[in-house]
This record gives sequence, C-alpha cells and structure tokens, in this order.
Amino acid sequence: MRTFKKDFLWGGAVAANQFEGAWDADGKGASVSDMCTNGTHTVPKRITTVIEPDTLYPSHEAIDFYHHYKEDIALFAEMGFKTFRLSIAWTRIFPTGMETEPNEAGLKFYDSVFDECKKHGIEPLVTISHYEMPYALIEKYNGWYGRECIELFVRYCEVIFERYQGKVKYWLTFNEINSGTMPMGNILSLGTVKGYSGSIMDVPDDPKIRFQALHHQFVASAKAVKLAHEKYPEYKMGNMICFITKYPYTCNPDDVIMTQKEMQITNWFCSDIQVRGYYPAYAERYFEENGIVIKKEPGDDEILREGTVDYYTFSYYMSTCTGNTSDGAQTAGNLVGGLKNPYLEASDWGWQIDPKGLRYTLNEIYDRYQIPLMVVENGLGAYDKIEEDGSINDDYRIDYLRKHIEQMREAAADGVDLMGYTPWGCIDLVSASTGEMAKRYGFIYVEKYDDGTGNLARRRKKSFEWYKQVIASNGTQL
Repeated sequence: MRTFKKDFLWGGAVAANQFEGAWDADGKGASVSDMCTNGTHTVPKRITTVIEPDTLYPSHEAIDFYHHYKEDIALFAEMGFKTFRLSIAWTRIFPTGMETEPNEAGLKFYDSVFDECKKHGIEPLVTISHYEMPYALIEKYNGWYGRECIELFVRYCEVIFERYQGKVKYWLTFNEINSGTMPMGNILSLGTVKGYSGSIMDVPDDPKIRFQALHHQFVASAKAVKLAHEKYPEYKMGNMICFITKYPYTCNPDDVIMTQKEMQITNWFCSDIQVRGYYPAYAERYFEENGIVIKKEPGDDEILREGTVDYYTFSYYMSTCTGNTSDGAQTAGNLVGGLKNPYLEASDWGWQIDPKGLRYTLNEIYDRYQIPLMVVENGLGAYDKIEEDGSINDDYRIDYLRKHIEQMREAAADGVDLMGYTPWGCIDLVSASTGEMAKRYGFIYVEKYDDGTGNLARRRKKSFEWYKQVIASNGTQL
C-alpha cells in the first residue's frame, strides 16, 4: 500500500471573509467582500458602493466563527487535523489599510485563534490576503492598481509577522493570485472596481489595469517573503494558485497550441514569477498582442528575484477542455469554465469531476519547480439534506474526496514532494463565487441558510467520521 510521508499535514481550509462574520465588530473595517450581496446558482451576487438597507450581505454574519472559534477548532481537532488553513482579515488589523497603528482588538482575536490551535496540536497555515482587500483602498487607489498598496501591505505583514512569532510557521501571501489574469480577479483579488456597483459578472475589465495591479501584487508578495526570510528564518513562505487544468479538446495541433498558451497565462505565469523570480519569456508576446505595458519601478526586478517562495500551494476542483470549435458544450468551473469533457461527470454546480487530473497536475507542477507542494483547496460543493434522524449522509462528498486522495497518493508515489492536504470549506461557509450557503463543502454542517436565517448550530456530517479515519490512517483507509 502506497502511503503519504509520516509528517503529512492533513487538515482543512477556510477564508476569513467567508466564515468569520462579525464584519464590523471590535474596530474591523469593511472589505471588498463585505460590500457583496448574496446570489444564487443562477442569479449573480452584486457589489455595492454603500451598504444598502434591507439587503443581505452574507459575509456580515457568515457562520460567525468569530464567536464560535473554540467550538469549531475543537471539532477540527476531533477529526485529527494536523493543520488548519485560515486567513487573517486585513481589515481587522488595519480597518482601512491606511492606519499607522494596528487595531489591537483584531490582533488579540487571532492570538486567541492561534492559541486554541496550539492547544489542540494544530499547525496554522495562514493566508495573508484572501479575497478581502480593505474597501477604503479601492475607494482611494482603485485597489492594487495603486502602487501605494505595496507599502501598506508590507506594513500589515510587518505587524503580523512580529506578533505571531512562535504561533504561525507556514504563510501564504495572496490567495489564488492568478485570478488577476482573469476578469473575475478585478473584484475578488485586485480590487480594481472603484466606483462600480452592480453584478460581479459585469465588472468593467481592462487588461492593462489588471496586469499592472497584478505586478504590484507580485512586488508586495516578494517583499513580504524577503522580509520573512531576513527577520524570521523559521517562517516558511508559500504562494497560492487557482489551478485550472486544461486539456486539448481534440488532438488537432491547433487545439494543443491553444491549450498550451492558455495554460501559460492562466496557470503558470504567476507562479513562474513567484517561484523563479522573473517574468517568463512567453509573457512578452502575450503583452504585446494585448497592448499591455507593465510599468516597473527601479529595483522591482531585483525584489522579485529576492522574494521567491519556499513551497507551492494550489486549489484544484475541476478541469476543462480548450479548442477551436463552436460546437462543443460549455461547462462551469472555479473562476472560469471551458469546453465540456465527454469523459467526465459534473457536480450540482456543473464543475467537472476529474480526480486523475489532480495526479497529472501535481506531476506537471513538481516537474516544473521541484519545490514542495500542498493541495490547499479541493472539495465538492453540493446540496446537503438533514435527514429526519438529524444525520447528513454526504456519500457523494466522500466519494469525491476519496478519489482525489487516491490520486494524490499516486502522485506521491510518482515522486512528487507533497506536504499536505486541506480540503476546502472543512466547515460550511459562504460561497465566494455565488454568495450562497446552499453550496456546501464542509465535514461540518452549519444551520445557516440563504435567506440569512439559521441558529448557527453545528452538526457532524457522515464525511466527518470518514475523514477522521483517513487522517488516523495517514490516508491508507479510504
């Protein structure tokens, strides 16, 4: 039986803006996600420039981890978590992002969370910025398009790096930084939506602005990594990529070349910079063909070289196909969709299920970079039903996760240096893409619903006990 390494980091993943709630408690400021309304599978959520009365903003309460963290971390410990991936809300520490002094109440909250993790022997894996940029920075600078955000982010990093010494070892700079290569990244990651109010699907998009903002994130990420390496050598600094595996729709060489080009910009571009330390050669042609000119300041290239990451992490949910055809059926996906693969099944939300694609992806990434990898998001968003006896029999989720873990095991046997696995939404939370609760991922059900009602009670799903067994057996009992 092939097994994972003895110190494999089993756990789960969440994001502050999708599960903490308490959006304006104890001095916290508004983030971009706090300005987003709820949506559904078919009706997109909206972003507003002001909080509208009688409108539901799901992140405002979410599942209220802010007041339930001890209970929730105890449940993670019961499952046997070795690590817990969470994010710090920038606006808890600097409410507008522009203060000179941090908010002590926000710092104390994460002290308490990390202390609770330590009490249960759980290693925090902390994302510094996970889709929750201070909204004040959008209003003032149009988000990351403003170079001023670099130093504001570094100030934030200086505070949390110093504060959480001995409590946090593993850090990730920006969640799914490569979302900035796609129009959806304007709102989720880059914050380049100054003055915009409306559907998140109709956000104005200018690739010139988007890639300039992304450059500023690269510099900010590299500066944070460099700072950590110089002052806190015990810290391990990682990146985080939304990996959208793409296959050629046919064996027509045109489809193969088209797929290669999409893979370069969507999946490889950001990590080539964060892992290798410089802009890849293929980007030059892409920029030229799309009228993009990156404005760099003196020293930027040196900073990128000096701020390369120690390990690579990514999300993996699905794969799509790419080809020169108008006949193929379309399929949905994480951030972007593509052509439907006739060999795959799909989830309730139309995302194709491709466990073997995870093995393929792990091998491709490791062959390219030769640094440790971690799958920090993977999971099945589905409708869960509470039975009359109170049980939640999510066998479909168990099946999805089992097949992906099997393929991770194969990748490890292939020689991939795999550090750990943190399935997404280990406890139910608000969907980033649709703003709904109905799309559930967790091992733990939270009684919170799309109309904002619910008593926030926690219930163990069938997958809870299953995952507990997986961890206890280090992935041998699936």
